[in-house]
Amino acid sequence: MNPGMIKQLQKMQRDMVRAQKELEASTFYGSAGGKMVTVEFTGDKQMKEIKIAQDAIESPEDLEMLQDTIISAVNDCIKKIEQETESVMSQFTGGGLPSLF
Repeated sequence: MNPGMIKQLQKMQRDMVRAQKELEASTFYGSAGGKMVTVEFTGDKQMKEIKIAQDAIESPEDLEMLQDTIISAVNDCIKKIEQETESVMSQFTGGGLPSLF
């Protein structure tokens, strides 16, 4: 393998690690039920905050709906994290690895 190719691969690896760290440090938001429930996650999928609108529960029957809404908000946020991760990392993997020979 030629030295130029090794340097190119090392740079790509450093860039990938940097991009992954930036993604993990990013903040993502998800919501459901007309923003009745909002969640905040870090890029490494750790929930930081959940907010539930005061009018989310007017009666005991609303509890099941609220639980479903929380699940939807969490899933919304995780989907956003995965989409952003795929978008950022595809710049490194989308074209495949350069030819080694």
